Amino acid sequence: MAGAAGSDHGPRTTDHGPLSFVRQCLLVNAQEFISKWRRVELGERQAAHQHFLDLCALLGQEPPAKADPIGESFCFERGATKESGGEGWADVWKKGCFGWEYKGKHKDLDAAYSQLLKYRESLENPPLLVVCDMDRIVVHTNFTNTPNRVHLVRLEELNTPRAHEILRAVFFEPEKL
Repeated sequence: MAGAAGSDHGPRTTDHGPLSFVRQCLLVNAQEFISKWRRVELGERQAAHQHFLDLCALLGQEPPAKADPIGESFCFERGATKESGGEGWADVWKKGCFGWEYKGKHKDLDAAYSQLLKYRESLENPPLLVVCDMDRIVVHTNFTNTPNRVHLVRLEELNTPRAHEILRAVFFEPEKL
């Protein structure tokens, strides 16, 4: 029987199989995420952590404090020395994956990216630099000896397979970008 436990055919992929159920759950969760964050008008400081925690839940990523209770490889407010001197903070950091900087809705994400560029050495030169204003998530690649690529995910696109693939790569497989 195809799709049965122990079968050589793997999981079922019909519209009624387990993969379809997972896709439906992700779609519902993505729709809920979109609906929630479309209405939110909080500023960066009031919204950033909750937005990130909601993204973690949507993508199947344990939140920073659960994944790394010590904060050595995944945390909010990672201290960073600016390349020009002085101290700053990356809003979120995951070792080997990303530095992440938030700005309030409709704010200048180029300024957020410039800020991350100043911190990247202190953040162990992560492969991805991510900026977000709750309506847009912009992923900049930061791989050595390769041209930078930019991936934009808009809030209303979070229920698409493309957006899901990009964001899962940010958390789990940055080299795919």
